[in-house]
Amino acid sequence: MRRALSVASTRPSAEDVPVGAVIYGPTGIELAVGANEREVDGDPTAHAEILALRRAAQVAGTWRLDGCTLVVTLEPCTMCAGALVLARMETLVFGAWEPKTGAVGSLWDVVRDRRLNHRPEVYAGVLEEECSALMRSFFRGPL
Repeated sequence: MRRALSVASTRPSAEDVPVGAVIYGPTGIELAVGANEREVDGDPTAHAEILALRRAAQVAGTWRLDGCTLVVTLEPCTMCAGALVLARMETLVFGAWEPKTGAVGSLWDVVRDRRLNHRPEVYAGVLEEECSALMRSFFRGPL
């Protein structure tokens, strides 16, 4: 999670919400990272998780990310939760809960929906205070 926090703090634009994502392969090797780039790219799908998934699939040479772990500083939204399920991600680790848009237990629980063909293992609240503090600082703005 500390790596994901580092990625979040080095996002391309200070206007983007500071979310960082890291994908590790089955052997623990870092495959890809992503930070929010919605503002800088003008792309509503440029969430940290989606960018990391795209980059990891390129590195792996397949869209199936079996055995991989996604570590992200904020609970994924419905789009990102759905994408990580479709990518067959084995494990999801996230830091801060997202009560407004979270889809891994806050508003919805996409990743544990029994109707889907894949359900990753989930570890929530890892370094939650540090991840939450980053979000609070961003939305509070300059003092």
